[in-house]
Amino acid sequence: MSPIQLFDPASGSYTYLLSDPATREALIIDPVDSQLERDLTTLERLGLRLRWTVETHAHDDHITSAARLVELTGAHSAAPAGCAVGTAAVQLHDGDTLAFGGQTLRVLHTPGHTAGSVCYLWQPAAPGLPAQLFTGDTLLIGDCGRTDLPSGDAGRLYDSITTRLFTLPADSVVWPGHDYQGQTRSSIGVEQHSNPRLAGRSREEFIRLIEALQQTPAPPRRADALLANQRSGLRQDAGTALPPGQPVRPALGYAGDVSPCTAHAWMRAGRAVLVDVRTDAEREWVGFVPGAVAVAWKQWPGMAPNGDFDDQIRAAAADGQPLVLWCRSGVRSVAAARRATELGLTAYNMLEGFEGDPDQQAQRGHLGGWRQAGLPWRQN
Repeated sequence: MSPIQLFDPASGSYTYLLSDPATREALIIDPVDSQLERDLTTLERLGLRLRWTVETHAHDDHITSAARLVELTGAHSAAPAGCAVGTAAVQLHDGDTLAFGGQTLRVLHTPGHTAGSVCYLWQPAAPGLPAQLFTGDTLLIGDCGRTDLPSGDAGRLYDSITTRLFTLPADSVVWPGHDYQGQTRSSIGVEQHSNPRLAGRSREEFIRLIEALQQTPAPPRRADALLANQRSGLRQDAGTALPPGQPVRPALGYAGDVSPCTAHAWMRAGRAVLVDVRTDAEREWVGFVPGAVAVAWKQWPGMAPNGDFDDQIRAAAADGQPLVLWCRSGVRSVAAARRATELGLTAYNMLEGFEGDPDQQAQRGHLGGWRQAGLPWRQN
């Protein structure tokens, strides 16, 4: 029943994986893009089905993997309503709850680090266990978050910690969003009486202290990270389009990335087999490409791995032609292309997929992809 704590050394960030032992449903807090494979491997190793991916705030020091986890696992995304993460399926407000199996996570709005920052309170459904509090960048071990982000406010941070968090039971376990000293957890009682930023300090003293401490440099990835995290980790700033005249972009672990127009041209010329690795449900309800071979990477319900993928993808390449794999927006197809390459096949990934990335209104079909390029498709 204890949370699984995972660490990203590059940003000093903690990610938390919570699960319900009866149903094997899980929830992940503050995932990091560079640790996607680690998190997927952990879920698979423990036999867990991801129900939710949630954020404590829009981070400025790393990029979330929320959007990629949603596409790869079928989970739902949630983020604080005050953080302008428009691509999150659920916008969280103070007092809201998220259920995973028989477990419940409650939202505590704790502005200060950012205006929308929240903490999450989990009371494990087992007798005698203390509450588990996931504090993000609001309360750290012997420290607290910065307040020099665009919506940060030192006074509000002091109020959030002292009037919301410090009123919880003293044995509540504190799981911070960061630590740079190798510390893993604390408690409300310990932080209330020994945190040097807060213990014995008035609101005015705290504000002066925080303002003085924030003369240190801001995180180097702040601008890019904030922009990407307001889109659940999708990096429109990096761009996916290939430069003119470059049909293939090199990639690690498979033959390379191609644009939808290149994929269409190769298919028409008989130079490659186009493979749709989306689920049967997506092809049925969203649309399909005439002439593409259907080989699902994962299937509903629960985005379970397709146990016949290896045999089916080998059959798709039976004539020895290269494969161009595509999915909804180019996430699953990367994993599938790497697997096809491991099987000895020549596999490319089609950038942007069928629908492209979601826009600021969380709608697909407007930011790239096969359909947006005007290429042939049909709908049942």
